[in-house]
Amino acid sequence: MRWGGRREWRRQWRLVSLFRWDQRGRSPVFGGWRYRASERQTSPGEFGLVEPVRFQHHRKAPANPRRVTMPSCPNRAAPYTLPRHPADRVHLVLLTAPTFTGPRRPSQSQPRPHNAKTPRFPTISARNQPGQKKKKQHAADEMRLHLALLAALLTLAAAAQPPFRGYYYLLDCGAAASTTDSRGLEWLPDGGYVTGGEPHQLPDQGLLDPALATRRDFPHEPGKKFCYELPVDRNRRYLLRPTFFYGASSPPPPVFDLIVDGTFWTAVNTTDDVLAGSASYYEAVFGASGRNMSFCLGVNPDYTSASPFINALQVIQLHDSVYNATNFTASAMGLIARTKFGSTDDVERYPNDTFNRYWQPFPDSKHAVSSTHNVTSADFWNLPPPGVFNTALVAEQDSPLVLQWPPIPLQNDSYYVALYFADTVSESSRTFNVYINDYSFYEGLIVTSAGLSVFATQWNLSGLTRVILAPVSGLPPLINAGEVFGLFPLGGYTFPRDARALEAIKRSLQNIPDDWNGDPCMPHGYAWTGVTCDKGQIPRVISLNFSSMGLSGYLSSDIARLTALTDISFANNSLSGPIPNLSNLRNLTRLHLQDNKLNGTVPQTLGIITSLRELFLQNNELDGAVPLNLLLNQGLTYQNQNQEDRAHWACQPMEGSGEEKSVGPNGNIVASGCHRVETVQIIYFQ
Repeated sequence: MRWGGRREWRRQWRLVSLFRWDQRGRSPVFGGWRYRASERQTSPGEFGLVEPVRFQHHRKAPANPRRVTMPSCPNRAAPYTLPRHPADRVHLVLLTAPTFTGPRRPSQSQPRPHNAKTPRFPTISARNQPGQKKKKQHAADEMRLHLALLAALLTLAAAAQPPFRGYYYLLDCGAAASTTDSRGLEWLPDGGYVTGGEPHQLPDQGLLDPALATRRDFPHEPGKKFCYELPVDRNRRYLLRPTFFYGASSPPPPVFDLIVDGTFWTAVNTTDDVLAGSASYYEAVFGASGRNMSFCLGVNPDYTSASPFINALQVIQLHDSVYNATNFTASAMGLIARTKFGSTDDVERYPNDTFNRYWQPFPDSKHAVSSTHNVTSADFWNLPPPGVFNTALVAEQDSPLVLQWPPIPLQNDSYYVALYFADTVSESSRTFNVYINDYSFYEGLIVTSAGLSVFATQWNLSGLTRVILAPVSGLPPLINAGEVFGLFPLGGYTFPRDARALEAIKRSLQNIPDDWNGDPCMPHGYAWTGVTCDKGQIPRVISLNFSSMGLSGYLSSDIARLTALTDISFANNSLSGPIPNLSNLRNLTRLHLQDNKLNGTVPQTLGIITSLRELFLQNNELDGAVPLNLLLNQGLTYQNQNQEDRAHWACQPMEGSGEEKSVGPNGNIVASGCHRVETVQIIYFQ
């Protein structure tokens, strides 16, 4: 199982370091710089420095750990046991660094995770190789050169880039009209974004959130998914937060799947929350690969026989700097915990958090402190709300601060971990080490009143997690906020040309099934009704079985783009228009178009498909002669299967006229001049 206001911004540039390990795995080798455009609420000409530091990603403790005694911890009985640092285990921890204006050095009031006199990489390996100082100096000199060049570019870039205008969908599922909540956020009815489902009004239970007063139920049809289609901006990141409130404890609420595009996200089980009379929400961050994103509820017969439902759906576009260290082309992030330490207030959210993220309180009367010091959250890449820095948990003097957080056990996997710090006392600083489950997360962290954050994009966690802040010098360690996300890989997707062809076919038809949304083939087990796909890594569509679906419209020529098709059946519908050119379907063996209202002639291109073994065209309104190349197809046989009857299909002059006719077995008129075809039957597999 996996987990799960608008604002104007100025465009800026961020300097990103590139480095690799030397062949012996002992020290980093400078690899150059690149500039990446990003947007933050800062003045033109400011940027952030990415600082690579050492952290561990171990699934189990190494065989030969080394012991390190934590300084300033006289009350601790035993030292921490830390692993060695093999090169193949080294990853990046990205530290929110001070902002610069042009090539100016940071002021004394700004956080300085590195030497302010010479911006450089910190030492990553404990053992420096000969010539390492020269390499570091070369890196510092090249960095200063790039800073000087960057200063000239920033003014032009800031003036040329359009301002960021984030947007969001807040959908009140099952509602008939828009509503505005107590925070001034407008909730829209969901009818324009979803096909199918039945709206329901829940009994008045004194809910604070009006979006929970209605819900939309979908039918229990195993193997189907019902999707919200949401217009998005390509390559942007979106926070998805569906909310579920069943409203009754009997019968038990259903269990069902959540799917985004072709990716299985998680299974929704609200049973415990229903018994407690509360709502459930799930949250994840996905990257948009196209102009539409589908959010789907999947009916899984392995769970329950009840119908899936949803009360509210929030789709919020995130700023480019938020969670920007994650590769969203390969994975997504499901929220485990987002916490405001030391707080006893309600959940911190919009308008304090621009993106309406929920920061849950974490009270601790023994260690909690509060502060009125203002922290500029725009200096943080993840843009936490300023309010999370008004409270903190602080260790006692000369003692470590130990937290069990997140408060739930985790399965053995990789996680995104972000911690936020800001000194509650002005003009002071404190230095401490950060450990997670006794592994070094960050050593020598210097926290000032300006604030900073440390995060790891892939950190292995398992079971209950302990966060330890061990003092080094100055005031005792503290922590203000934190986030943990589970990482899960993106699922596959239908072969793009096939997906586009199916979308075109869908537009040519009416009365289509409600589940013809989202990815046509993925996840496996949730293909569109009537669509069969192969099991390849990028699935191809191999069969269309749309018989007796009550479809109307016409046969789109885009069917010919589904070049992996072996079977097509549109039998017993109300389709009109001509039969399109299907000669590209070189693997097609069965074509059933009988019992429709198709008109025009039988295409000569059907005779080019040498693989064709079944062709049913009877009971349509087709005119003209049957093409000779189709009649001579050796793979097709007829009712009494003899060569003499095969010859009777050839066009012959009709007595008393100059028209042509084709006569099938038993003398049936198969095609004649411009008259309506009464019977066209080319049947049976040889």
